[in-house]
Amino acid sequence: MIVGIPKEIKNNESRVGMTPGGVFELVKNGHKVYVQSEAGEGSGFFNQDYQQAGAIILDTIGQVYAMSEMIVKVKEPIAEEYDLIQEGQILFTYFHFASSEALTKAMIKQKAVCIAYETVEDEEGTLPLLTPMSEVAGRMAIQQGAKYLEKPVKGRGVLLGGVPGVAPGKVLVLGAGVVGIQAAKMAAGLGAHVTILDVNMKRLRYANDVMPPHVVTEFSNEFNIRRLIKTHDLIIGGVLLKGAKAPNLITRDMLKEMRPGTVIVDVAVDQGGCVETTKPTTHEDPIYIIDDVVHYSVANMPGAVPYTSTMALTNVTLPYALKLANLGWEAACEKDPTLKKGLNIIKGEVVYQEIIEAFGWEEIVA
Repeated sequence: MIVGIPKEIKNNESRVGMTPGGVFELVKNGHKVYVQSEAGEGSGFFNQDYQQAGAIILDTIGQVYAMSEMIVKVKEPIAEEYDLIQEGQILFTYFHFASSEALTKAMIKQKAVCIAYETVEDEEGTLPLLTPMSEVAGRMAIQQGAKYLEKPVKGRGVLLGGVPGVAPGKVLVLGAGVVGIQAAKMAAGLGAHVTILDVNMKRLRYANDVMPPHVVTEFSNEFNIRRLIKTHDLIIGGVLLKGAKAPNLITRDMLKEMRPGTVIVDVAVDQGGCVETTKPTTHEDPIYIIDDVVHYSVANMPGAVPYTSTMALTNVTLPYALKLANLGWEAACEKDPTLKKGLNIIKGEVVYQEIIEAFGWEEIVA
């Protein structure tokens, strides 16, 4: 198969779809790999690294799309890429369709085969291709939240870990999934007091078992959320509904119950956010303030640490990329039920039910 790795052109996205090590494995398996010139520079991988791994360097993104049967990316295609996508071409990347009707309609129109990293799901119900980026984003959420709690950027002026004689800051984590656990781990490591909310008692029991004593768990409901937001300094939104839009657990009216300078980091922004006032931002302009509450909702948080993120992503996507290249998408998905769950749109037809439900469609909208 001919595999193409274009340069990411989303705002401040420095990751790349595959490391030179990943390219080496594809070439070793007899596949041809085209890499757009300078595609990996943001992650610390250069043209010569890819050439040494066996890739062919192409000058433009148009050439990569035109000459490839499968495109391996990080982020969903943006408007400038739509017309480059060919009918029947495999796109293997993060899509998060439920948060963008325009993207969904564009991929239906282009009649591509869209396999979404975030809905590849194993028999245990885990999402192996989403997990590493959730781990990065969960850890980064505390790093960024701690920074934006500083007064010069309109935060409360709280040091999360406190100091002797001064109580530590309080972190409220919505969701005890991968993002929530990683965020809680980082916050606890800084010495903050952490409260984790979830509706899944198994996840709460797990968190309770693995976390230190200054991390506490509570059941998630509106009453508890309204009570806790009044006293917590940093709120992390880490709620995920597989392939679907995230629920709004914090509504606009709740902001007035928070103390001025409270910081919200909504990691669920890719799926529409679990805070009603969430809107996607970029690393270039990451925050905005509503009712004196600082919102951080960068839609590609792991893009700020591209070396770590690209390495972690290729670790998990490469085995599936090899299956797709070795067998073709139909045979690969037939043989691997985990990969089959990643099929979202096939040649103009939406095959992932949560997408149809997200937009209230009764049938496919072309």
